Amino acid sequence: MSESPKKYIYYSITASIVTLVLKFWAWHITDSVGLLSDAMETLVNLSAGLFALAALTLAMKPADHAHTYGHGKAEYFSSGAEGMLILIAAIGIVYASIERFISPSVPNNLLTGLLIALLSSAVNFITAKIMLKGAKIHDSIILEADAKHLLTDVWTSIGLVLGLGVMLFTPPSWAILDPIIAIIMALNIIFTGFYLIKKSYSGLMDNTLPKSELSLIDKSIRKCAGEEILYHGLRTRKAGSQRFIDFHLLLPGKSTIASSHTLCSEIEICIKDELKNCHVTIHVEPEEDKSSYDCEETGGLCGSILRSNNE
Repeated sequence: MSESPKKYIYYSITASIVTLVLKFWAWHITDSVGLLSDAMETLVNLSAGLFALAALTLAMKPADHAHTYGHGKAEYFSSGAEGMLILIAAIGIVYASIERFISPSVPNNLLTGLLIALLSSAVNFITAKIMLKGAKIHDSIILEADAKHLLTDVWTSIGLVLGLGVMLFTPPSWAILDPIIAIIMALNIIFTGFYLIKKSYSGLMDNTLPKSELSLIDKSIRKCAGEEILYHGLRTRKAGSQRFIDFHLLLPGKSTIASSHTLCSEIEICIKDELKNCHVTIHVEPEEDKSSYDCEETGGLCGSILRSNNE
């Protein structure tokens, strides 16, 4: 693939620097704790972007003698670290909001600050859409996590602008709305942080591929070997963008090594035509031998998932 996924991270870092300047400017001229919370999340965006660049650089390294399955899982560490950074930022926002509850104050130059916040949201929205496209092209959890974080920033910023915009038409007694909105934003940020940490944890735990992809694997096997083919012991996992698939294929004992190898090669090609970045391992067993039936539901119970899909 000629295009490097790292270029999308550079987009994210550039956008984070631009929005960081804009949002801290908006906070500086308004002294709004709500706009401060918005700026804090952008600081996390920049930190996460730099961390993601390092992790993606490592994940793209080819397999070596010490990492024979490659370095793809580095992507999950980045996603988990980004989730932790988001949670830390949310704690900081809550702390600042509590202080403002104790000593409420009306933001200054609010209209100008809100217009600046909207401008920064437009930058993030465009960048997030570009990165989601890149995440789909490269099947990268790093790009997906960073893009969704930017989108979260967009929607929280819009909610912030709408909420604080009310204060343009209300008396000073409504100043308490500023810290209330900041805390609501912090809760939304916490939700995003836990989502990223959960996704990172799932990847590190070698979860099986989703049901839709298992179905594609099953169809590919039967397309090449026939609808009545027997196979079991299907195991799948994913490391970054790389998918690892292995199973036991039962063939007549009289089959030659050459014919079995040819069939297995055809099955591998069929699976790789349906799913990107696949590494397929097939163990051939004689269907007449009872000892061949020794692993009916290994690997996250992939077999039971497929059976439930067919029932």
